[in-house]
Amino acid sequence: MQPRIGVTMKRNLLWLAVVLLVSLAAPAREAGGARAGAPVHTFSIVARDARTGEMGVAVQSHWFCVGCIVTWAEAGVGAIATQSFVEPAYGRDGLELLRKGVPAPQALAQLLKADKARNVRQVAFVDNQGRTAAWTGAKDIAAAGDIVGSPANGRIAEQKIDGAPADGVVHAGEGFSVQANMMLNDKVWPAMARAFRETQGELADRMMAALDAAQAVGGDARGRQSAALVIVKAKSSGKPWQDRVFDLRVDDAEYPLRELRRLVALQRAYNHMNAGDLATEHGDREGALREYGAAEKIAAATPGILPSRLNEMRYWHAVALTNMNRVEDALPIFRQVFAADPNWVLMTERMPKAGQLPDDPKVIARILAQAPKR
Repeated sequence: MQPRIGVTMKRNLLWLAVVLLVSLAAPAREAGGARAGAPVHTFSIVARDARTGEMGVAVQSHWFCVGCIVTWAEAGVGAIATQSFVEPAYGRDGLELLRKGVPAPQALAQLLKADKARNVRQVAFVDNQGRTAAWTGAKDIAAAGDIVGSPANGRIAEQKIDGAPADGVVHAGEGFSVQANMMLNDKVWPAMARAFRETQGELADRMMAALDAAQAVGGDARGRQSAALVIVKAKSSGKPWQDRVFDLRVDDAEYPLRELRRLVALQRAYNHMNAGDLATEHGDREGALREYGAAEKIAAATPGILPSRLNEMRYWHAVALTNMNRVEDALPIFRQVFAADPNWVLMTERMPKAGQLPDDPKVIARILAQAPKR
């Protein structure tokens, strides 16, 4: 029997959602919670993982939908944060320059030179080589500042804008940049830099540690409202929907970083589910089961993840086992899923026609027999 897990169905739904999101992305930047020139005062980090080459941007602010306008990233290109009295064109135009191979410091300086309102901007770039650049305008609301990672030679380069030496300084470094404005105090960005340097683990963990450190020492003087995290792969596949490792937003919440952490864990779980689907498609049955198990473990251990999320993960795990001729192993999982939500019984009846479960009445009858007795 060939594996016939619901991969095609899930993939098609996912692709449709991504196509809609990509097609609406540009207008959403303008029609979302922030507009060009809006006072998006915030703290953020851009960074590149030297081990994996992944690049990302993460942010928290007391402004609705900060992720609608501050965070920009493209696989194989770089990541950008544009904030303070925000000009979203830094994200669009900055990625275009990085895509052409312009190093981050030169790309940022070029855009600043053309911006007459540069003294109220705060912007940071990281490119695909790990070169970073940060700018804090001289008229950004205090407390405001930035720190870039030290390059191999230990020297942070500084560049002023021709004809506007009093407007600010571009700091050029390597690996990461943290920046903040309208903070409660000037401890915020140093705490972020220290947390990012000292935290071990994946890029998402280190960036979240930086955001948590900022909040712990005071954070935004106005409080907290929204947060976002975007991480992209080191190389572009030409398929943007496959190149975003994390693409998460919390648009309005009392504790946005707490919710963002929950979403990071949930995204990791679904990343494992997707990897399990791919393993199944490639005939790696044991690899698929490992991935599904890892997903369920994360979902079960993370506070705040709703039971229905874990229940669906278990369902597709059971479907995979069934399509591997391991029906006996699948039956207890189906029983658990059906007990939690009887709607999955109805879904199971529809699966053989869709090619997602065996078209074998005896197998389907055994599965359906796991439903609670009415």
